[in-house]
Amino acid sequence: MPGSFDPHGASPLAAGLSGHCPRCGRGRLFKGFLNLAPRCDVCGLDYGFADAGDGPAVFVILIGGGVVVALALWVEATYAPPLWVHALLWIPAILAVTLGLLRPLKGVMVALQYRNRAAEGRFDRGGPP
Repeated sequence: MPGSFDPHGASPLAAGLSGHCPRCGRGRLFKGFLNLAPRCDVCGLDYGFADAGDGPAVFVILIGGGVVVALALWVEATYAPPLWVHALLWIPAILAVTLGLLRPLKGVMVALQYRNRAAEGRFDRGGPP
């Protein structure tokens, strides 16, 4: 879990969307397209706490799929183009939308994990409550 939490640090939304450190807002969060860097190169925050899992992919599917399907239905109802036109329009559109949203949404989820001190659940094996 992150060590020194700064409640006045970077905004999770701004830091996540820009791919910057959730603590200082300046260091790089990613070392590749979706791979996280081991730590912030500015403040040294260890990103070992971060586990976005499938969360970003779910949001990308829901948001991107909803937008592209709504546009496809509108184009069909308005212009009634042949199926090959739909294929030319919507296959590249869904690829652009999903790949364009995946990295920023993963950054936001990691920043929110940091801000809310989210961690994997553990069973309390201690004594009485």
